[in-house]
Amino acid sequence: MESLINFVESEFISRKDFPEFSAGDTITVYYEIKEGEKTRTQFFRGVVIQRRGSGATETFTIRKMSGTVGVERIFPINMPALQKIEINKRGKVRRARIFYFRGLTGKKARIKEVRS
Repeated sequence: MESLINFVESEFISRKDFPEFSAGDTITVYYEIKEGEKTRTQFFRGVVIQRRGSGATETFTIRKMSGTVGVERIFPINMPALQKIEINKRGKVRRARIFYFRGLTGKKARIKEVRS
């Protein structure tokens, strides 16, 4: 049964080539929004909180601050509306899922940048 699921995922789901990123990275995601007949591109820039899943069901969560309110959005990696992903900064964190980041404010909410 599992091999059948893997076969269907590999055959029918188109895989887009996005750059490698992980938790702690600051990325910009460009995605398409349909409003009635019109479509436009919108972007969401924030810190990657987590990546979860594998294959066709992989998702990633991004968190940004909008004023004083934290906004999180979950994107499926195979979402047809995703156009491109840009990596703005590579972050150095010691965990794969940085949920503790939600409780940090001010200077504590900074993530060290990895220079490459």
